[in-house]
Order: sequence, then C-alpha cells, then structure tokens
Amino acid sequence: MEDLRYNNHCQSFDFTIFEEVSKSFQELLVWQKSHALVIEIYLISKNFPKDELYGLTNQLRRAAVSIPSNIAEGYGRYSIAEKVRFFNIAQGSLNEVKYYLILAKDLNYADTEMALEKAEEISKILDAYIKKMKEKII
Repeated sequence: MEDLRYNNHCQSFDFTIFEEVSKSFQELLVWQKSHALVIEIYLISKNFPKDELYGLTNQLRRAAVSIPSNIAEGYGRYSIAEKVRFFNIAQGSLNEVKYYLILAKDLNYADTEMALEKAEEISKILDAYIKKMKEKII
C-alpha cells in the first residue's frame, strides 16, 4: 500500500494534469498531497503538550482538514467561479496551517520544516489550479 503521508515521487508539478479528466476529487494531485499533509500534521501534533489540545493542536488540525475538504467540495461544483472560490478557501486554510506550523516550531513543540516545505509545494499547485481555472472564465 502506498505511504499516505507523502508521495515523494511527485516533487515536480506537471501542468498537463489540467488536460486530464479526473473521475473524482481523489485523483487530483493537489487533493492527494493535501490529504497526505493532514495525516502528517496529525502525527506531528500528537506530541504537542496536552495543555494545547484545545488550543494549537485543535486549530492546526482543523485548518489542515479544511484544505482537502474545500478542494473536494470545489471539485463537485459545476461552475468554474464556484470551484475557484473553494480552492481559494483551501489556499487560505493552507496559509493558516503554515502559520501554525511556524508557531509550533518556534515554541519547540516539533520540527515542522518538512511539513512547511510540503505546504509550500501544495500552495504552488493550488495557485496553478486557480490560475488555470480563472483562464477558463475569461
């Protein structure tokens, strides 16, 4: 079974993915990578101090889950404008996750450098998806 935490063989983004027809949101590279990031964040945050359970741990996990959730919801929308809207929300949640990972690192709760790198890669892919979808609107 494939390691769900991260797909290392997908380091470079292939823009031909836009020409492919996917049958479900699970086939989208950006969803796959964001789902893997959620799993990694759950593993990282598992070791946060117990007094952060309803603080940083909860906020980080909630924001992380919001990324693939909004990608999935946007995938199911019929209009490109609605798809872009949900992908933008996912991008906002991703920025929130980046901040929480920086905070966790600064508080010495965990080494979050790898997760931050993965978040940055997801951000670039999301930006490319959004840009490509906006081109179809014009």
